[in-house]
Amino acid sequence: MSLIVGITKETVAGETRVAMAPRAMDPLLKLGIKFVVEKGAGAAAGFRDEEYASKGAEIVGSAEEVRKKAQILVQVQVTDSPDLSAQHTVIGMCDPLGQPGAMFDLARRGITLFSMELIPRITRAQSMDVLSSMATVAGYKAVLMAAMELPRMFPLMMTAAGTIAASRVLVLGAGVAGLQAISTARRLGAVVSAFDVRSAVKEQIESLGAKFVQIDVGESAEGQGGYAKQLSEDAIRRQREQLGAVMKEMDVVITTAAVPGKKAPLLITAEMARGMTPGSVIVDLAAERGGNCELTKPGHAIVDSGVTIIGPLNVPASVPYHASQMYARNVATFLKNMLTKEGELNLNMEDEIIKDTLVTRGGQVVNPRVEALLGTVVVA
Repeated sequence: MSLIVGITKETVAGETRVAMAPRAMDPLLKLGIKFVVEKGAGAAAGFRDEEYASKGAEIVGSAEEVRKKAQILVQVQVTDSPDLSAQHTVIGMCDPLGQPGAMFDLARRGITLFSMELIPRITRAQSMDVLSSMATVAGYKAVLMAAMELPRMFPLMMTAAGTIAASRVLVLGAGVAGLQAISTARRLGAVVSAFDVRSAVKEQIESLGAKFVQIDVGESAEGQGGYAKQLSEDAIRRQREQLGAVMKEMDVVITTAAVPGKKAPLLITAEMARGMTPGSVIVDLAAERGGNCELTKPGHAIVDSGVTIIGPLNVPASVPYHASQMYARNVATFLKNMLTKEGELNLNMEDEIIKDTLVTRGGQVVNPRVEALLGTVVVA
């Protein structure tokens, strides 16, 4: 009997993405996988029911009917439901390091849960890395948000009315989101600078045509898995002093620094933000984790001392068509890795990808990182 994968509408407020795009279904269909899709599941992202039906998917009227028929459920943001049970394997983003208590609740239903945020940063898993995919979207959109708010134009222009100087953009953090922000700002014609506590990314920043801002924090900031580690208080103070001086010369600052499962590091104090020229813009992509800027109000745009500070939430959902395509390809590749050539589910716990992303199974929280946060592995 073929495995059935279910796709439902996302229920989190403001979520417009869908977990599976029609084209991403192809490699799974070749393995004999069947799909059942809730009517209108992809509508907000620009995918019609007819597109899913043309791939052989069954369209049903409710999420409950999807869950009744499917053994595997793919979601963008995993949400609890009374009809989730031990028959279900759920794949999606669930913030297990930020909300370990919610993992406890999901485990009690007996479901097998995989967190896409826990994809290991290894070469074999690059095509499954949803954090990188969604960060790409966020970095791109952050520049457009800044451009819309800035009372200046980004590119250098030679006009009959005189020369318009290019806007100056500073990107803080040179991970995937930061590098995409650099690239997008450069395409729009801005003069771009970037800073990251990891000196190893200097070459990447400069390869995109941006200037690397050299700041001496007095210690190494290289962490595990390509992420930056938490700095000491003295290093943070030195960083802020030097960054504040740089920011006074900038029209736009885009912040992207985040540590998985932790509060975002505070990079910009209120004093630093207020030191910028009136009309300047800060876009804080770490708003969901508390923000890199002290003045950030998650989900809002405010003006303080003439400086606009934008704290967007769920930025990828503002570009749902391509964000869904990218996410769906990540999920399809991840799921294919767990299937045999006959299309049967095979949870090989020797596989680093499967082992690292598995959060709950058999009524227990089984992921060591989540277990450490939760304080227990046994769910009563």
